Amino acid sequence: MDGTHVLVPIKSFRNAKVRLAGALPPSERAALARRMAARVLAAAGALPTAVVCDDVDVASFAEARGASVIWRPGLGLNAAVADGVARLTADHGAIEVIVAHADLPLADDLTRLAGFAGITFVPDRRDDGTNVLCLPTGMTFSFSYGPGSFARHREEADRLQLPYRVLRDPRLGWDVDVPADLEYPHPTEPCS
Repeated sequence: MDGTHVLVPIKSFRNAKVRLAGALPPSERAALARRMAARVLAAAGALPTAVVCDDVDVASFAEARGASVIWRPGLGLNAAVADGVARLTADHGAIEVIVAHADLPLADDLTRLAGFAGITFVPDRRDDGTNVLCLPTGMTFSFSYGPGSFARHREEADRLQLPYRVLRDPRLGWDVDVPADLEYPHPTEPCS
């Protein structure tokens, strides 16, 4: 796994998870976002990890957990991820990057996604969004997060003529976007 890096995009904890506003007050949404992000960073294990962000609090949070920070204000999610992958490639010699979103409360060992000669997709449990993907560097992959991203990302792999595999994983596939998503099985074991 030499040359494999993890990239976690994280937006402001203060403004996180606004679609949960009917279920949780702002302070609880921020605390939940921090807990989930900490779990995702821990799931990277010993892999070099970077957080792409535009928030001072998030940057401090990332550094306190041993992650490097790629500061990218005003780019939006897709451009920030693309820029983060490019930076990990140019500055750190990454040969593949695992992009994991920070809202995965059950995240575990991300290292198992590494090493495939193509792209690995982990969709959300509805097969709609792309919670995690692992891709080789050195190409211009157009990230297209948001509703329907799983289908768009597979189309992009086809456009680039790259093989891909789909890992439907109950732990990595559980993200938290709406109040119903809060009914996840709370993990009893620590993240590996």
